Amino acid sequence: MLALLAPVVLLLNGLAAGVMLGTLLGGWPLLAALPADRYVEAYAFLATRYDPAMPICLLGTLAGDVTLASLSSVGSHPAARALFLVAAALAVTTVAISVSKNVPTNRWIQSVDPDAPPADLPAKKAAWGVWNRRRSLVAIAALLVNCAALSALL
Repeated sequence: MLALLAPVVLLLNGLAAGVMLGTLLGGWPLLAALPADRYVEAYAFLATRYDPAMPICLLGTLAGDVTLASLSSVGSHPAARALFLVAAALAVTTVAISVSKNVPTNRWIQSVDPDAPPADLPAKKAAWGVWNRRRSLVAIAALLVNCAALSALL
C-alpha cells in the first residue's frame, strides 16, 4: 500500500505546488501590474480556473500524508512516518490559508464591478498576494518534505 500511495501523494502535492509556484512567478506579477478595472476582470477569470483541481490536490495530499504516516507506523519506517506527519501539517496549513485568506478574496473579487472598482481594492489585492506567497511556500515545503519521506521509505 505504501508503494502505491506514496507516488500518488507526491503527484498531488507536486501538482498543487507547481500551480502555486506558477502564480508566484507569473500569475501574481501580471495581476499586480494591472490597473484596477483590468485586475478585476483578469482575476475573476483566473480564480475560477483552479476549481476543483486545486482543492482535490491539496486535500488529497493531506489525506494521503495522514494515511502514509499511519501505514509507516505499522512497519519499520519511523523517519518516513515523522516526515509524512510534517508534510501533513504543512498541507493543512496550506489549506487553512487558502480557505481563510485567499478563497474569501476570490469570491469577493467575482462580485466586484470592473467599471467601478471599490476603494479598498488595492489593499485586498496586496493582502491576497502576501497570503498567496505564504501558502505557495508552505505547499512547496510540503513537497520537499514528502520527497524526503519517500526517500526514507526506499
